[in-house]
Amino acid sequence: MTKHHETRGSLVLVPNTLDLGTAHAPPLAQRLGAQVVAEAARLTHWVAEDAKMARVFLKRVAQHTPLALPLQSIDIHELPRPPKGRAAVPDSRALDALLAPTLRGHDIGLISDAGLPAVADPGALLVAAAHAAGVRVWPLAGASSLMLALAASGLDGQRFAFAGYLP
Repeated sequence: MTKHHETRGSLVLVPNTLDLGTAHAPPLAQRLGAQVVAEAARLTHWVAEDAKMARVFLKRVAQHTPLALPLQSIDIHELPRPPKGRAAVPDSRALDALLAPTLRGHDIGLISDAGLPAVADPGALLVAAAHAAGVRVWPLAGASSLMLALAASGLDGQRFAFAGYLP
């Protein structure tokens, strides 16, 4: 690893469950694995599709592993939302601002409401901005409805194209 990357934090792609924390849902560590929960617990900076859903996720993490900071002290920012009817092309300055903690050596978690960020979910532009800025992007393995559905379908996963979820 180069010295350039040693002083920067990483953008950590954190999977989220598809159950939205319902009362009958199994514990988060059982769904995502203890390593994913431990990594999520140590992060103090987050970028989320929706801040409220990120807090719900972090409350579930705290049931298994203590958070590095109290939930109220964790820095959570939302991904920029495009105006209705427009393509998702946020201002590059907004993306740079979201990545600013990585330039100070902090890791940032990127989380969507369900599944894996940037796979049929928002976040791909932030990931591209991280690559352009020389920030390491580190995906954690976990529940992605798209990949799980493909794996469980019996279809040929080598010949796969995703055109979006059904309405």
